[in-house]
Amino acid sequence: MILRKVRNQPRTTRGELVNVLKRAGTTVSKVTVGNTLRRHGLKSCMARKVPLLKPAHVKARLKFANDHLDDPEESWEKVMWSDETKMERFGHNSTKRVWRKKNDEYHPKNTIPTVKHGGGSIMLWGCFSAHGTGRLHCIKERMTGAMYCEILGNNLLPSVRALKMGRGWVFQHDNDPKHTARITKKWLCKKHIKVLAWPSQSPDLNPIKNLWRELKLCVSQRQPRNLTDLEKICVEEWAKIPPAVCANLVKNYRKRLTSVIANKGYCTKY
Repeated sequence: MILRKVRNQPRTTRGELVNVLKRAGTTVSKVTVGNTLRRHGLKSCMARKVPLLKPAHVKARLKFANDHLDDPEESWEKVMWSDETKMERFGHNSTKRVWRKKNDEYHPKNTIPTVKHGGGSIMLWGCFSAHGTGRLHCIKERMTGAMYCEILGNNLLPSVRALKMGRGWVFQHDNDPKHTARITKKWLCKKHIKVLAWPSQSPDLNPIKNLWRELKLCVSQRQPRNLTDLEKICVEEWAKIPPAVCANLVKNYRKRLTSVIANKGYCTKY
């Protein structure tokens, strides 16, 4: 009964399971319930936060994965991946752990200073390919379709040239309204830029997310003093990401597609 309940409703607590069993005529403790679940390979874990997927999203993700599953590795080397992210001054520090004695939890060395709204933040646009990282741009204002086109003109095209993408390269971006705006489509068409058809709600399919995580970790370790310092450090750390890391992310792209298919279109560990 315990196993059946948690398989159908994984968020059921030990206390709720105790009550279920009590109503069925069996009295056990929370400890017994926990031990029983662990004995069957189940343990209590934090539920992962993932994008909300509607049936149409799941179908589109599966189609994308199946359509590209047999694409040669070289074809992914021709893709310029892009994305935006928010970078907070203190954003990544919440994951820190410390070694301390029982009553030293509030010693300054064992605490993380926090400020409202993460001490301020900046928005970044970046791109990369199998050949390395492209330019990183700090978005100073609320972005519009026209501003997005300007960012692409000033950063995407120079990055393509710097990374020597050659002819036949493909641009990847998600389905944000600014990316799919008429003015953006017109600009991309005018520049003869081929765009990779992208399934919505699929951040796990974009390997640049791994680079954002790496960047945020490196930036937090340098402890920027203010937002100007934050921007400067972001640009420096982005440029330091080894081309080999970028190449490896792209080389293993097929694993992401396989994972989507294995999960029947639902979110993956990526």
